[in-house]
Amino acid sequence: MIIPVIITLCGLLLIAYVFDLTSSLTKIPSVLLLLLLGWIVRQVSQLMKINIPDLTGLLPFLGTIGLILIVLEGSLELEFDKSKKTLITKSFFVALIPMLFLSFVLAFLFQYFENIPFKLSLTNAIPFCVISSSVAISSVKNLTTTDREFIVYESSLSDILGVLFFNFIALNTVINLQSAGRFTLQLILIAIVSFIATLGLSYLLSKIEHNIKFVPIILLVILIYAISEIYHLPALVFILLFGLFLGNLDELKQFKWIQILRPRELDKEVHKFKELIVEVTFLIRALFFLLFGYLIKKSDILNAETFLWAMTIVGVIFLFRAIILKLLKLSISPLLFIAPRGLINVLLFLAITPADNITFVNTSLMIQVIVLAALVMMLGLMFSKNPGVVIAKREKVEETSD
Repeated sequence: MIIPVIITLCGLLLIAYVFDLTSSLTKIPSVLLLLLLGWIVRQVSQLMKINIPDLTGLLPFLGTIGLILIVLEGSLELEFDKSKKTLITKSFFVALIPMLFLSFVLAFLFQYFENIPFKLSLTNAIPFCVISSSVAISSVKNLTTTDREFIVYESSLSDILGVLFFNFIALNTVINLQSAGRFTLQLILIAIVSFIATLGLSYLLSKIEHNIKFVPIILLVILIYAISEIYHLPALVFILLFGLFLGNLDELKQFKWIQILRPRELDKEVHKFKELIVEVTFLIRALFFLLFGYLIKKSDILNAETFLWAMTIVGVIFLFRAIILKLLKLSISPLLFIAPRGLINVLLFLAITPADNITFVNTSLMIQVIVLAALVMMLGLMFSKNPGVVIAKREKVEETSD
């Protein structure tokens, strides 16, 4: 029994790798193909009457680990220097403003149609308003360097800001100045913890000479995240700061205290660490979407009761996105179309307690929004006239010649 499971898992992950390789050429988001593959596995297993245990409980676990790794991967890619100040500022506002506007608009709609408290409707609205970096970053490999960097910054910031906003609304019974003050103190506390933990982990990374050094660092990162979550601290802030610190060592070499960490040696280890994180993130992300696809029922996709809501949500997403891109004088095409939903949205949706869940805000609605947003991105990338493919190829040739 074990051998067939191993063969099946290896085969599925290799297919997922092929999807990732070809997504930049076909313009089909790998998330759609992974969901379809997972769904096909379920149909085949039922047809062949293969008894598979309930795997629903694995979804939040894989999602949490995936979220940690995705934010870490994204923050390692973020470079902060004076030349990128404008890009970072614009990506921050594009990540924040549409998310807030969309959250409140959807919350008002939910409240109007369901006649429920506004805080409850806002809690249910936020999971639809965050851009999924796990889908966005992997879908823009052939864009221009500037557009790629913008999407990396924007989607990574959207994940972090979305989780912070959701936790603030969902974990506070009453939203007032007292809860805002408490949340501010939590941010200050996690910033202090992040500073100490980042220095400690960086020191270990530069000092460990054992042939196994990266796995303990990853485990410690996950452990610190989990402990922070127990005490309701915004743990993703730690992941972000840790990744930013390691990814921007060159900018920090001017400080004398950084010499304690042996920045030259540490920089070499960070490159190896980043490569490992990228590969492990791919593995967890693929498993998550395969499992999510496996758990999807045909009735979830074809649910007519939620489809109008899904169309409305996706329409409002791209309307607000077009407005903010226009206001900030950013290129509409292809940036407008890259606002996918994915792992982070499912994870926030699963984090809503059954007592706080609205009837029509269900699995069907989430799946339909993910699929529709991915289809818009796919069609947008297919038909937008973007010189990124040529430029990306030219950059690869230049890198090879160097």
